[in-house]
Amino acid sequence: MKRISTLLAALAVLPVLASPIAHADSGGEQGEVRRERRAGNVMPLREIEREVLPRMSGMQYLGPEYDPAAMAYRLKFIKNGKVYFVDVDARTGRIIGQSR
Repeated sequence: MKRISTLLAALAVLPVLASPIAHADSGGEQGEVRRERRAGNVMPLREIEREVLPRMSGMQYLGPEYDPAAMAYRLKFIKNGKVYFVDVDARTGRIIGQSR
């Protein structure tokens, strides 16, 4: 009987111990874009890159960042030591800004 009560006590504590682990890694920026993508709210990054990268000839692509508040990607490029940013609406794939 004591063995069963010990087992039940251990099982009762398990969800409490597992809960922080399950929620600790919400994915941050990547998790947010993943959720938006699954919900159909944003376009796939690869599709956006297929449209933007050919327009940036002669530049080295450094990678994307996602801004969940603006629902926009910021694609980063470099050429001759200068960094360039291209902001793209993640919902439509439309370029909404460029900066150096």
